[in-house]
Amino acid sequence: MRIWRALRSMGAAVMRDGVYLLPESPSRKEALQQQADAILELGGKALLLEVDESAMATTERLPPLFDRTADFQDLLGAVAEWKKACPSLEEREAQRRLIQLQRRFQTIIEIDFFPGPGRERAIAALAEAEAVYNRCFVPDEPQAIQADIPQRDRSEFRGRVWATRRRLWVDRVASAWLIQRFIDPEARFLWLESPGQCPPEALGFDFDSATFTHVDEKVTFEVLLVSFGLDGDPALSRVAELVHYLDIGGLPVPEAVGVQLMLAGARERCENDDVLLEHISVLLDDLYHAYQVGNSVDQ
Repeated sequence: MRIWRALRSMGAAVMRDGVYLLPESPSRKEALQQQADAILELGGKALLLEVDESAMATTERLPPLFDRTADFQDLLGAVAEWKKACPSLEEREAQRRLIQLQRRFQTIIEIDFFPGPGRERAIAALAEAEAVYNRCFVPDEPQAIQADIPQRDRSEFRGRVWATRRRLWVDRVASAWLIQRFIDPEARFLWLESPGQCPPEALGFDFDSATFTHVDEKVTFEVLLVSFGLDGDPALSRVAELVHYLDIGGLPVPEAVGVQLMLAGARERCENDDVLLEHISVLLDDLYHAYQVGNSVDQ
């Protein structure tokens, strides 16, 4: 049963009783070899074969064996139920259930070897779920504007006061980290009860009419990257993909759910937004350096 569950979690297709199939990749081969070794240790028999497509009469029948349509349909039903229930839930419970749905989606796409329309529908549904959550619990979430993003000189933005909405979440805390680490090391932050409290001398970010906010398809973090010429940094671009996905949905990022869980826990535990920024900055520093290492390995 343990081995059967492991094969199932890998997304292996059942060719017949005792015969399992996975698309070739080094990581999947290693995972199958581990299960084969476990079977041999238990006194069973196992044979791991690599089959070249040229040796097959046809491969057309293979992709349907990995069809995840039913999994995505079940997920869409669960998302629809969550959206209906969301307005009557407490914020923490609504967020907990939404994170569960996002984790469920991530589990499916990890074994969705031949993506189809089901994945796109699930991405759209979860993006709408994020919007529903924001409408219920984050009423001041900015609406995207259509505009050009002007280029800014970082030397003119030193020692400034920056302001955003209090009770930081993904885009705001990541943008504050970006400002502090890469734009204005001497930055001072104001956490606003409402956007209308922003002082005229402060640089507002991530609210309607702020100096830096959502533009077209870009969230505030991405707008800051472009504004200050930081979008050429591959590691920062990967952080931007993560922030974009967690803030408004889109193409999934494997580590997104884990980061979101840690942020949710930190927001509950930290006594104020200054402490939260300090706490999450360590996480984002580590993530940025991990992306740097990953990019250098890829190159």
